[in-house]
Amino acid sequence: MATSPVGQITRGTTNTNRLRRVDRWIARHRALRTAPVDPLVVDLGYGASGVTALELHARLARLRPDVTVLGLEIDPARVARATAQLADVREGRTDFSPDARVSFARGGFELPAPRRPTVVRAFNVLRQYGESDVPAAWDRMASRLAPGGILVEGTCDEIGRVSAWVEVGADAAPRSLTVSLHLASLQQPSIAAERLPKALIHRNVPGEGVHALLSELDARWHQAAVVSPFGAVHRWRTTMAAMTDAGWSLGPSARWRLGELTVPWAAVAPR
Repeated sequence: MATSPVGQITRGTTNTNRLRRVDRWIARHRALRTAPVDPLVVDLGYGASGVTALELHARLARLRPDVTVLGLEIDPARVARATAQLADVREGRTDFSPDARVSFARGGFELPAPRRPTVVRAFNVLRQYGESDVPAAWDRMASRLAPGGILVEGTCDEIGRVSAWVEVGADAAPRSLTVSLHLASLQQPSIAAERLPKALIHRNVPGEGVHALLSELDARWHQAAVVSPFGAVHRWRTTMAAMTDAGWSLGPSARWRLGELTVPWAAVAPR
C-alpha cells in the first residue's frame, strides 16, 4: 500500500546555479569517485523547478558519466512541473543533454528510490524545521544510504554565494561542516552565520564552537586586509594560513581558492 511522503513541503525557492558550490564539492568527494558502477544521487526537495537536479547531473557526469540523479519532492505539482521540464530536455530544447540520466518522483525523508543512493543532497530542506527535528531526519535519510554513502545537508542564499553544509555518514553521525563563500563579494566570513544548517544556526553564540570559528575567521580576514591589493583569493588564502597556524583544521588547501573550508564536526558540534 502506498504511503504518504515523510516531511513538509518547502518554500520551493529555486534559482539556476544556486547549488554550484555544493555540487562541485560532491563531484570531488571520495564517496562518489569510488562508488560502484551506476551510482544513484538523490536531490531531495529540489523546489519549484527541476533545474537543480539537472545541473547536479551535468556537473557529476563530467567525472562519473554513469551517475543517475533522482529528484524527489513532496508536492505533486512540483513533480509534474519538473517532469514537463525533463520532456523539453529529452526533445533537445534546453542546454542539458537530451540523454541526461535524470528522473523525478514524489518522496520525502523516506527516500523512495529503485536502489540505495550513494549521495543524498538535501539543501534548504530543514530550515523550516526545529533544531530538535534534525537528528531524526538525518537518521531516516542516512538509513537509506548505500554502503560508504553520504548525506549532504545544508543551506545557501538565494543566488548561491553563501553556502554551508554538513556531511553525514551512513551511521547518521555528522562528520564535518563546510563553508563556501563567493570571495569577490565577501565583506566578512561571518555572513555564513545566516546560512548555517539547522543543527548549528541557533548555536552562533559565545561558548559554542561554530561561534568561535566564525569569530576567528572574521578577525583573521580583517587582519589580512593588508594584502587586499593582491585580490580576494590571496586575502582568503592568507586568512586560511593564519587560521591553520592558530590550530584550526580547514580541509584541503587546494579548496581554499574556491572560498571553501571544511572543519571536523567535533570543532563545531553543539555544546
